[in-house]
Amino acid sequence: MTLLVFIGSLLGSMAIGVPVAFALMFCGVILMSYMGMFNTQIVSQNMISGADTFTLLAIPFFILAGELMNSGGLSRRIIDFALAWAGHIRGGLGFVAIVAAIIMASLSGSAAADTAALAAILVPMMARAGYDVPRSAGLMAAGGIIAPVIPPSLAFIIFGVAANVSITKLFMGGIVPGIMMGCALALTWTFLVRKSKVETLPRQPMSVRLAATGRAAWALGMPVIILGGIRMGVVTPTEAAVIAAFYALMVGLFVYRELKVADLYFVILRAAKTTSIVMFLVAAALVSAWLITAANIPAEITRHIAPLIEQPKLLMLVMMMLVLVVGTALDLAPTILILSPVLMPIVKQAGIDPVYFGVLFVMNTCIGLITPPVGVVLNVVSGVSKVPLGKVVTGVMPFLLSQIAVLLLLILFPELVLVPLSWLH
Repeated sequence: MTLLVFIGSLLGSMAIGVPVAFALMFCGVILMSYMGMFNTQIVSQNMISGADTFTLLAIPFFILAGELMNSGGLSRRIIDFALAWAGHIRGGLGFVAIVAAIIMASLSGSAAADTAALAAILVPMMARAGYDVPRSAGLMAAGGIIAPVIPPSLAFIIFGVAANVSITKLFMGGIVPGIMMGCALALTWTFLVRKSKVETLPRQPMSVRLAATGRAAWALGMPVIILGGIRMGVVTPTEAAVIAAFYALMVGLFVYRELKVADLYFVILRAAKTTSIVMFLVAAALVSAWLITAANIPAEITRHIAPLIEQPKLLMLVMMMLVLVVGTALDLAPTILILSPVLMPIVKQAGIDPVYFGVLFVMNTCIGLITPPVGVVLNVVSGVSKVPLGKVVTGVMPFLLSQIAVLLLLILFPELVLVPLSWLH
């Protein structure tokens, strides 16, 4: 009954249009009342202590780094770099989008920001070259969701805090699955454009390629500094976020000189607004997380799926199906914050590696961002590229299926995550 009260109050409040953060607090209050332990201090104390975490400082700094990167010209130079090396290949602009998505994912960690940057520059170019526009828009959306999987990742930071899992290990564990997502997109794109009559860009001489690489060198150096510092144990993810923001600021102001001092106010304001939304969600979710533990809801769920505890792969498949369904209706952060406290005790009881589960969980929530009916990233692509949402949904379907295929592959063969993780960590 406790589980029904929790789910009913949460879904009921969201169904009538209550914002997710307030819905999380509301279901917490309802659950407290049902358990006969209603106390407003529980709500306030858990919200304050939940947000008062050193690890969470990484969120505002990585968000700021992403804003500085886009405003300072780092994103555009990465796309120019990919154009110089891959633009002449058949279907080259699609491969440019995939390469740029992977590189940009290692800079910002934001699916929406990366998708917007890719779509704004590449979709008009692809339309002029004769590419199928809805399919091109769908590729931008599918490429953008790689961002939260390849570190640095805001999603891994949120999951690490909510589920008490090492963020450094999550970062290292996301590298191979993120690259696999990019490879799956490349294979799918190759199949789709094999008979298309599209213009290709002229093959660039080596001097032009090297010049483009030189212009992008400062942008390409950022992930090396971040991941190298974390891998060698020189910095924590939080400290790496500060370095990333400072690096993007210095490059934008003094190297590329596209970022002006007058722009900083608006850049910081945008970052602050995004940070406030994410942090409020985290604070509200930790109230529910505390009550989920107090109400022993994970044990109640475990009783229902007890036969699956002895079959980890089947259990992972069932949990990933649940995450995917929830992810179609909710944004990435709320999905993580609602489900991770419920599922983690089950994961530990089944003997599943928490880092492996966290990587697949985040990857799954990212797939939800391009899955109708909500599909947050689909809306971003539609708004930026001026392509109707219905056509973007049609265009993204082959790429959505390819990403789900990668997820299934990782469920069937956990070694694809765990073995590289043992090398990287």
